[in-house]
Amino acid sequence: MTTPAVLIVEDDANLREALFDTLNSDDTPVLTADDGTAALDILERERVGLVVTDWQMTPMDGITLLGRIRDEYPNLPAILMTAHGTIENAVDVMRNGAADYLVKPFEAQELKSIVGKYISEEPVDNDVIAADPATQNLLQVAERVAGTEVTVTISGPSGCGKEVFARYIHNHSSRQEQPFIAINCAAIPESMLEAVLFGYEKGAFTGATGAHAGKFEQANGGTLLLDEISEMDLSLQAKLLRVIQEKEVERIGGREVIPLDVRVLATTNRDLRQHVADGKFREDLYYRLNVFPLQIPALAERPGDILPLAERAIRQHGSGAVTLENCARGSLRAHSWPGNVRELENVMQRTLILLSGNELRASDLVFEDINELPDLSDSGLSEGLRNREFQLILDALKTQTGKRSDVARALGISPRSLRYKLARMREAGIVIPGEPA
Repeated sequence: MTTPAVLIVEDDANLREALFDTLNSDDTPVLTADDGTAALDILERERVGLVVTDWQMTPMDGITLLGRIRDEYPNLPAILMTAHGTIENAVDVMRNGAADYLVKPFEAQELKSIVGKYISEEPVDNDVIAADPATQNLLQVAERVAGTEVTVTISGPSGCGKEVFARYIHNHSSRQEQPFIAINCAAIPESMLEAVLFGYEKGAFTGATGAHAGKFEQANGGTLLLDEISEMDLSLQAKLLRVIQEKEVERIGGREVIPLDVRVLATTNRDLRQHVADGKFREDLYYRLNVFPLQIPALAERPGDILPLAERAIRQHGSGAVTLENCARGSLRAHSWPGNVRELENVMQRTLILLSGNELRASDLVFEDINELPDLSDSGLSEGLRNREFQLILDALKTQTGKRSDVARALGISPRSLRYKLARMREAGIVIPGEPA
């Protein structure tokens, strides 16, 4: 398989050219865009594995672009370039969906190093962690069904990896060299979803200043993933059924019938049978999509995958060789993981941001339900790390305009823990924003 491209989004032409020259090689193709809108157009057409975007751009800035990427391409990593190198920015960009960030000015080697963490040739067999017997059985089934043309509905709880399995099916099918297009039916407003799916002609509605190919056209010859299909409106379900049955589509406002050769996969975190019984999902569409159902279990039901997934997250998001200590391994295994694989990745990212040194212990893990940051007041920890925690809190206080409940939520700690840490900061002589010096 070829390496997916790096997309550079930068409105400064000279810097954009310099970044292109730094990264472009036979092994890593590089695409460029001068603003967020142009970047989204490229993402619809090209196979992109990483986005590197500037923050300050017009008319669409980097944060807005990150939000669009997070909604429309949730598995696509993005790196934000910013001239403001504060911990506040680090927290903000992570919260807004960035995988990492770079502070301008940066060296060419620093850019290459951080891009190398996220962009690589994609041997798809490694995309799915299958250490647990339950996952191994699922992969065998997925590989068998990949060799057919049947429609597959992949169900399971949120965050369990449904899209990963969908990509696995595509990449093991005869369509693997053709486009894989995913659309999140829950993330796009109902009024826009029809236009996004089927496309539109110039003048079809207010704001349609040009013709636009829909997701079905973009996926022609390949695979279209309808993510969270259960959230689609009933009236649009009828139109979707017709397109799937007739294997043709008409753009909104158009007269031309466009023939389609698209394999459709769908995912849902709901019980579609119950949705049909409740009158929220068309029965005929259910049977059209559910030719081959594939149920992905929750992470807690495949415990053998927990540690391999955690170790992969360390490789992807860690800045060096981090060792997962036995006590941390035990804590990870013992956790119930209600948020599944997505929660595990979030926990590991939060932990790695605050980790000091290369040994990851149980006390370093930042679980959501624990509502505690690691206790950075231990005598064995460095003064620099303690100051880093204080700076995180100060920056969060400024960002959240001093509202303690919002600050605690943003930091992932309990209000009680925040009060304790603020008291420690006052004892250290630190002025708390909003309080008298």
